[in-house]
Amino acid sequence: MKDLEVKDPIPPTKRIHKLVLTGGPCGGKTTGQAHLATFFESLGWKVFRVPETATVLMSGGISFGELNEEQILDFQEHLVATMMALEDTYFSMAEKCAQNVLIIADRGTMDASAFISREAWEKILTKLNLEDIEISDNRYNHIVHMQSAAIGAEKFYTTEDHAARFEGIELARERDKNAMEAWRDHPYVDIIDNRSDFDSKINRLIDLVVKRIGINVGDRFSANSRKVKFVISGMCPDSDFPVKFTDFQVVHHYLHSAQKGFQTRLRKRVKNGRATYTFTVRKPELQGQTVEVKQPISQRDYSNLLAHRDDNHLPVFKTRRSFLYENQQYQLDIYRAPCHSRCQGLVLLETFTTSNDDEVVDSLPPFLKVKKNVTGDPAFSMYNLSIRSDWEDSAEQFCHKLSSDDESEDENVSEVRKAQERLVHVSEENTVFDVRKSYDRNERPVSESSSVCSL
Repeated sequence: MKDLEVKDPIPPTKRIHKLVLTGGPCGGKTTGQAHLATFFESLGWKVFRVPETATVLMSGGISFGELNEEQILDFQEHLVATMMALEDTYFSMAEKCAQNVLIIADRGTMDASAFISREAWEKILTKLNLEDIEISDNRYNHIVHMQSAAIGAEKFYTTEDHAARFEGIELARERDKNAMEAWRDHPYVDIIDNRSDFDSKINRLIDLVVKRIGINVGDRFSANSRKVKFVISGMCPDSDFPVKFTDFQVVHHYLHSAQKGFQTRLRKRVKNGRATYTFTVRKPELQGQTVEVKQPISQRDYSNLLAHRDDNHLPVFKTRRSFLYENQQYQLDIYRAPCHSRCQGLVLLETFTTSNDDEVVDSLPPFLKVKKNVTGDPAFSMYNLSIRSDWEDSAEQFCHKLSSDDESEDENVSEVRKAQERLVHVSEENTVFDVRKSYDRNERPVSESSSVCSL
């Protein structure tokens, strides 16, 4: 049964959750905002994203680093007034929505106090007839501080990805400390530091928000959670699908990248005729982790960036179905035409878990026919599936892993040939696999007489 508003385990009354993402520069706020929006939209929530007001104002020619003391005070006063006007617009829209609503503010009112003295801040509050508690405790439900990479993850600190970012590492550390101090009196503040890798940092953000709201999604965002992927060989009709689900129509385009080892792509995600757009940069592995930076973009920016699409890759069309089963979130990627012949009829199930392979298989939704565990298999990565030409004819384009290490041409061709064989075998109706076994570079399909687990 199809239900675009998931009401369980969310309480039956409509929820409006007002979240502020704050922190020092290069802390992951933009990427975190994109991941939060994607996750909550998959649950049927409406997500509003309030843009960072300071960035909006500075994009018109104001350079904060060049302002004198009087100008800074004046700027912060107008910043607060403009920010509240922007937020009030989204708050009003949320009240009129039938759905549950998550409002994500890229910084909040109290962040303005981090850049000026307490005395100057008191003057602004008096002039605007405001009080701290009214624009902090009573205005937002939850504050999450994303610690700057300048503290504990210095090698990842950069000013390149943000037009309004100019701070060196020492100033970034000071900004981070001041932002944390600004929100110290709010009753619901969570701080996410850099003790883990970037992906875990983003997972911790989502985990904190869903727990604060009261949504149970199992171990989806636990620190040691990993993504697992399975090929599905059959699905029931939509009308017979036994749990509530949300369908999105998604199209991905890969773009040309001037930097070696980088992958850049666009995503258009449509639900009920309304589209959202995301620009993603996947960076090469550094110190054992791969960083993927996501940024929401406008339809206009999406159209402009499409001019840079990489014609070595076909666009990827798919229906993404999100659903909950036994308090675990799952996503089905159903590949759609037009597509390369290798993708025809392909359906992949993904989830995140801390369980081992046997436990994962035992807990998979029993109403899906799971054929093979392809976790970690590059033959089933979207990047490789989208390559326009046959893999053996373009072995240099096939991505075995995202790193800057070079492999010999012979190794590339050999591995690509194996990947092609795995993809062909899984599409053969009579080929049976042990779904408890994840990807092994040396695996071979087992025969029908072999012992397998059927779901």
